[in-house]
Amino acid sequence: MARTCLIARPVVGSDFVTGSQAHGQAHGQARPQQAQAAIETVIRMEWARLIAGLARYAGGDIGLAEELAQDAVVAALEQWPKDGVPANPGAWLMTVAKRRAVDLFRRNRDLERKYAEIGRDLAAADDDGTADFDRAISDDIDDDLLRLIFTACHPVLPVQARVALTLRLLGGLTTAEIARAYLVPEPTIAQRIVRAKKTLASARVPFETPDSQARPARLASVLEVIYLIFNEGYSATAGDDWMRPGLCYEALRLGRVLAELAPDEPEVHGLVSLMEIQSSRLAARTGPSGEPVLLLEQDRTRWDQLLIRRGIAALARGESLGGDPGPYLLQAAITACHARAFRPEETDWARITELYGILAEVMPSPIVELNRAVAVSMAFGPQAGLDLVDQLAAEPSLRGYHLLPSVRGDLLMKLGRTAEAQVEFKRASELTANARERELSEQRARAAAAEPPAAPSTGPSAAP
Repeated sequence: MARTCLIARPVVGSDFVTGSQAHGQAHGQARPQQAQAAIETVIRMEWARLIAGLARYAGGDIGLAEELAQDAVVAALEQWPKDGVPANPGAWLMTVAKRRAVDLFRRNRDLERKYAEIGRDLAAADDDGTADFDRAISDDIDDDLLRLIFTACHPVLPVQARVALTLRLLGGLTTAEIARAYLVPEPTIAQRIVRAKKTLASARVPFETPDSQARPARLASVLEVIYLIFNEGYSATAGDDWMRPGLCYEALRLGRVLAELAPDEPEVHGLVSLMEIQSSRLAARTGPSGEPVLLLEQDRTRWDQLLIRRGIAALARGESLGGDPGPYLLQAAITACHARAFRPEETDWARITELYGILAEVMPSPIVELNRAVAVSMAFGPQAGLDLVDQLAAEPSLRGYHLLPSVRGDLLMKLGRTAEAQVEFKRASELTANARERELSEQRARAAAAEPPAAPSTGPSAAP
């Protein structure tokens, strides 16, 4: 099926040494690699909360908040190998970062008021910083995290900048990791992030959640960013790998966080449901050599049933909030139709066709229409689908979209028009920048060339 516009990162648990464990080592010292592992774990688990809490103290300056957090990490790299990993590493980082902020504000008399506020806060905290950090992970930090999400995804930024800044601030990914994920030079990502911070500062974007009037548009921007991150991981636009699961998991983690912060937003649960169910297929989407395995050819016993159950539960939660379903809830309902089918032939294609029709009204898009054409072909035969696809042939936005000729080629094959199908598959291979998709299209072109014209198929079969 055509790609729809759609990290819990691994925790280094075995090497994480804290509290009495760290101090129980010889001379109270943590081995350097254990300290490094602890730092990595804290960053992965608490980086966004650390940035969010510091941003509030820095008056919403997320650039300054990130610098303070990085300074604290450098201090940890210097001290933890010698002194042992503290009992509450997150609290330690927060306290050190805020002390650095005090030093900075002392040198800047224009920010004396901020210095006084932070000084009072710091004086009231427990000596080890635990109370301070505990406050930061309570209700206040939930508010701060929501503010940070809305700030990083602010519409004043270009989409690519929103994506990079979100992965940096909320995912804790380094610029090198983001660059590798998107197959672009590291300096390019670094420049996007720097420009994004400058743009937010020059536009004086407040560090706050939007009011009721601005919230729908701002939330749509947040969902779009998470959606784009997931989609790039689910079906990479370029490179040697068909998927980049790390991006899928990062988007899913961000979606789950957002669902907890905004529990009354149906579309948030819709997006989470969509990502949960789509993620359930990741293991089945590639073969032994990394080659793509299309939906109807996948081994469904490899679909992750836990993720499917979570996705269906999120869908039910979103639907229970009432109102007309939005694009994410509708797409989630479509994926749920696939997830509920134990065998491809049990798929409710008539219902999927109906849902795509509603989605086309809610979110008019040539890509939605292309997906609807596939569903129509499965429910009512390949000729019905081909008629719809041919209506999209002149659509300017699809002229360079490789899945249009791929879908058309598949339908032509089912109709026995193999020579025409070969041409379409060849064109699809020339349009994609992804090596795996190119190989798949070339393979299908060779298969079409080797197969003589046959009587057309009237029933549904595997869709691309």
